[in-house]
Amino acid sequence: MNEIDFAALAHNIKKWGRDLGFDEVGIAGIDLSAQEAGLLDWLSRGYHGDMDYMARHGARRARPAELVPGTHSVISVRLNYLPSRARDSWQVIADPDRAFISRYALGRDYHKVLRGKLQTLAEKIQTATGEYRYRAFTDSAPVMEVALAHKAGLGWRGKHTLLLTREAGSMFFLGELYTDLPLPADTSGAEHCGSCRKCIDICPTHAIVAPYRLDARRCISYLTIEHKGSIPEALRPLIGNRIYGCDDCQLVCPWNKFAHVARETDFAARHSLDDIALLELFSWSEQDFNDRLAGSAIRRIGHAQWLRNIAVALGNALAVTPESDPRRAAIVAVLEGRRYHANALVAEHVVWALAQLSTPHTAQACQ
Repeated sequence: MNEIDFAALAHNIKKWGRDLGFDEVGIAGIDLSAQEAGLLDWLSRGYHGDMDYMARHGARRARPAELVPGTHSVISVRLNYLPSRARDSWQVIADPDRAFISRYALGRDYHKVLRGKLQTLAEKIQTATGEYRYRAFTDSAPVMEVALAHKAGLGWRGKHTLLLTREAGSMFFLGELYTDLPLPADTSGAEHCGSCRKCIDICPTHAIVAPYRLDARRCISYLTIEHKGSIPEALRPLIGNRIYGCDDCQLVCPWNKFAHVARETDFAARHSLDDIALLELFSWSEQDFNDRLAGSAIRRIGHAQWLRNIAVALGNALAVTPESDPRRAAIVAVLEGRRYHANALVAEHVVWALAQLSTPHTAQACQ
């Protein structure tokens, strides 16, 4: 190790990462003390909702060397995910009969894709350094990935809390290699949000409670993915047709005009999930769900939660569909078919959806 030129190694690591398909690679130090107070304040306010694991790990997120003893440097990578040939997101969101799924989840599970590339990069480094200690992360442990990516020079934290870069917006995944290698750290970049607050203003549920501060309990991504219980009734009409995640804050961000289509073919949309009818998805049996979403990040929420989310979207569609429209009867029919679903969570949301026949919302709720 003493004979290694770590500056040259850092240069090579970035090249090897790009050769593997990563769109950018940077190196960060492990001092996150400046971010720790903000993390603890966020947790103390309960903004993490019922993601108990976040509170359980607490400050450990801000202390890489406690998570992986011996960590000296973090290699941070980003990988674009915007799928090619997917239907325009705003068009889908504006159509209450279609299902909107966050664009990151249309293809193969990103955890598997990133983990494989990070492991290959780690092994490539080992050929140059000999045995060293490392651990790869892909949104899979208490890691402050945005803070580390910022320190690694990959971008800055936007007001919606996601990482932003002038070259590629925010439509990308992040991954990390914690290592015991004393690599020279890159310089953090400047922030470029300025006075813009479009992401804050457009959030359907007002989950971005202040610049750089997200209350997950109101976030549609949290409600449709992480939250396992009943969705608060007051928030259901605001969800519209978003059944897995929400991209509004990214779609409206001016920097995402620079977002790049993914080179990774695994992120291409599968099973027409970029433009598919709610009624079709609601008809899937549990076996259909498991078979068609094998290898997808969506599968981890399970069939019952999937039906819960779609029931809310169908209720919102009912609320804006004219009585004379034959689609209204079709929605009622499929909902009635699951009114007495064996899963109480599904049944509750189906009953709520049917009640929207007599509780019309404003059209804005589905836009």
